[in-house]
Amino acid sequence: MSHWLSDEQLRLTAPAERAALRSPIPTQVVSNGEYVPSPQSAQQKQVEQLIGELADRHGRKLGLDRRQFLKTTCGMAAAFVAMNRVYGNLFSVGVAEAAEPAAAAERLTALRKQPVIDVQLHFLRDDFDWDGILMLGEWAKKWNPVLAKEGVTLRRYKFENFVKEVFLDSETRVGLISGAPSDDPSHGVIGSAALASARDTLNAVAGSRRMMSHAILAPGQPGWLDEIDRALAEWKPDSWKGYTVGDPLAPSKWPWRMDDEKVTYPGYAKVAKSDRRIVCVHKGLLPADYETSTQHWRYAMVDDVGKAAKDWPQLTFVIYHSGLKPFLTEPDESLAQFEKTGRMDWVTDLAEVPAKYGVTNVYAELGTSFATSAVTHPRHCAALLGTLVRGMGVDRVLWGTDSVWYGSPQWQIEAFRRIEIPEDMQKKNGFAPLGAADGATKNAILAGNAARLYGLDLKVVSQNAKIDRLAAHKREYEAGGAERSNLAYGFVRSAT
Repeated sequence: MSHWLSDEQLRLTAPAERAALRSPIPTQVVSNGEYVPSPQSAQQKQVEQLIGELADRHGRKLGLDRRQFLKTTCGMAAAFVAMNRVYGNLFSVGVAEAAEPAAAAERLTALRKQPVIDVQLHFLRDDFDWDGILMLGEWAKKWNPVLAKEGVTLRRYKFENFVKEVFLDSETRVGLISGAPSDDPSHGVIGSAALASARDTLNAVAGSRRMMSHAILAPGQPGWLDEIDRALAEWKPDSWKGYTVGDPLAPSKWPWRMDDEKVTYPGYAKVAKSDRRIVCVHKGLLPADYETSTQHWRYAMVDDVGKAAKDWPQLTFVIYHSGLKPFLTEPDESLAQFEKTGRMDWVTDLAEVPAKYGVTNVYAELGTSFATSAVTHPRHCAALLGTLVRGMGVDRVLWGTDSVWYGSPQWQIEAFRRIEIPEDMQKKNGFAPLGAADGATKNAILAGNAARLYGLDLKVVSQNAKIDRLAAHKREYEAGGAERSNLAYGFVRSAT
C-alpha cells in the first residue's frame, strides 16, 4: 500500500516484516506509513530480550525452538508476561499460560465465543515481498472460485494474505475495509469501487456478511458530490471515509473542515437522505515535525467535530484514531504530561465533545492509537482508553486495529482483553475499570457498539463464524497445523 513518507524519511525506516523480531506482539513502534516510527526504546529492547529468554526456556521444555514457540498460544502469553515485568502489572496473564499449553488453550477456548468486529482494516502496501504468499495463493484456489477462474495475480496475493491474517489467524468475525482519497485519481491507494468489489468477493466466498466497506468522501474535489450519488447507486457502501487533510499521500489542494457549511455540508445533505449515514473521518497521526512539514496539519485537529455533529444529528460521525497524535518521542514524556494535567492532546478534546455540545452521535475509533500505545507504554494506553470511555461513554468507542500493518490483529485483541487501567489512575482521574476480558465494557468495544451501529445481529455474527464457508476453511487451515506468521507489514525505525 502507498504511504506518505518522503524518500528522506523512508531512509530512516525498514520494512517491518524483515527488520522486526517475529514476536507475538510488536516490540517496537510499527508505522502504517503515515508517520515515521520512533526508535526502539530501552524498555522495548528489554521486553524483546525477556520474550526471547522466556521463549527459549519454555520452548525447550516443549521441544520447540524460539520461533516455533512464539507462534503458539503460550508464546503470546509469554509476551504479555514480559510486558508486565517491564511496565508493571497492566495485563492480566498467568505465568502458567506461558509454560503450559493446556492452561493457554483453556483460556483461549473460553473466549472463542466472544465476537470481534474490526472497523478499520487495510490491504498490504505495494512493495510487500514475502515469498510465502505464493503458496497461500495456490492454496486459496481451493476455496475461492474467483481465483481458480481468473488466476492469482499479485493484487490477489495481497488480498488473500489479508484474509489469512485477519480471518484465519485471528478471531475477527467481521471487518470493515477502508481506503483514502487522492488529488490525482491515478495515484489513489484504493478506491470505492475496489473496496466494494473486495467486500462482495469475500462475502460471496464466505456465504455470509463477513466484510463491510467504505466509500471515499473528498469534499471540495471536482465532482465529489456526483461521486456520492454514484457510490449510493453502484457500490452501496456500509459507511463513508474522509481525510480532512485531503490527500494523505502528498500536499493536497483540497483540505476541508467537518463543520464547513459551504464546502462539506452539501455532501452531508446527500448522505443524510440515504440509508448510509455513518461518516468516518481520519484525525491525528501526524509526523513528528508536523507544524513545519505538514501544510494542512490544523485540519487534522478535532476542533471541527462538535459543530458538525450538532448541526447533523441524523448522521453518525466516527473519528478514526481518536484524534491521537503519534508518539515520536519517548512515551514517558507524553505520559508525564497526562499524569500532570490529566489531558491528552486532541484525544481529551474529542472525549469532551459529547458533554460540551450535547451530542450523542460521535464515536471514537482505536485503530493504530491502541496498537502503538500498547507497545510503547501500556500505562499510556490505559490513560487513552480511560479518557475515551469516561468522556465518550462505553457505548461510543469502536474497535479497530489498522491491520494488516501490524500483522494479524490477534495480538491486539489479546492485548485489549488483558489490559486494565491501574488503580491509582482510576482514582486520580475518575476512570472506571475496563473489567474482564469478556465483561460488559470490553464486549461493547470489541463488537457490541459496531454491531448496533452497522445493523449486525451478534447472534448471527457468532453463528456465521461457526457454519459459513470461511469458518469451514478456518477449521481446515488450523487442522493442517497452520500458524500465525507473527509478521508486521508496516515500517519500523532502522537500526542503522
